[in-house]
Amino acid sequence: MNGRHIVVAGSLNMDVVSRVERFPRPGETIRGTDALYSPGGKGANQAVAAARSGAATVMVGAVGTDGFGQQLLGALASDGITVEGVGVKEGSSGIALVTVDGAGENQIVLCEGANGKVGEEELRQFEQLMSSGAAVLLQNEIPWEANAALMKLASQAGVPVLYNPAPAAPVPDEVLPLLDTIVLNETETETVTGIAPSDETKLKEAAGHLLAKGVAAVLITLGAAGSYYHDQSGTTVRMPARQVSPVDTTAAGDTFIGAYAAVRYGGASSSQSPEEALSYATAASALAVMKPGAQSSIPSRPEVVAWMKDEPTV
Repeated sequence: MNGRHIVVAGSLNMDVVSRVERFPRPGETIRGTDALYSPGGKGANQAVAAARSGAATVMVGAVGTDGFGQQLLGALASDGITVEGVGVKEGSSGIALVTVDGAGENQIVLCEGANGKVGEEELRQFEQLMSSGAAVLLQNEIPWEANAALMKLASQAGVPVLYNPAPAAPVPDEVLPLLDTIVLNETETETVTGIAPSDETKLKEAAGHLLAKGVAAVLITLGAAGSYYHDQSGTTVRMPARQVSPVDTTAAGDTFIGAYAAVRYGGASSSQSPEEALSYATAASALAVMKPGAQSSIPSRPEVVAWMKDEPTV
């Protein structure tokens, strides 16, 4: 591979999505209004968002030998994402059972499948990519041992690591200095720091907690309240959200992260400032929630740029 690229190491899932008017109560059976199969997984979603935002992107992870495996690889390849770093493991691919209600909110049951088998083979592929890596994106849908090893390899190579601890889980203090940026939503912020970002004071306190432990930059997403960025140099950005009516919030956070990385590190913009990246990522994720599905909802850079000219922030 020639040139610098975003390396996404993480999960690939087939999302089995059902739409309902409301979520069922325990023990209750209800009728769904729609159902679809959609390629997803936090890692793959972030890779698609980065690629559609204009960054050269490569995926590292694993799929199974079931019928979904080749579909997941084909979906990534159709967006120009390099997939040679994705191993094929005996057994099933990752599957996410997603239920979306009438307000666009979702509930997800994750079956890790091949994602849980990411190991030495994928680490070797990843290490070979570091010589030309512009940034690394990581999440919590592959084994922690693999994530920790990937963080160390990237840090040793001088490649910035963007880590999204989702699904939410505590993060060991010893890896925090290896991170260029930690990206968290409100739930993840409380899980990692013990501080709920319920107001501006708590928001700054949570970010300060992580900066004090060695993270270079903290980016907290707040849904309709926008996002907050703070780094070791003292740069602070409070980015408002964009007013939309959500159809499906699946992959909104992944879209935000992949789009942000494409602008900050992937050469998708002439400006690599946090403000520019946050503004673009905010618009991209707003567009994503206006369509159903995971990767099917992620917009392209021309779509985002055109929409940013017309739609106000709030």
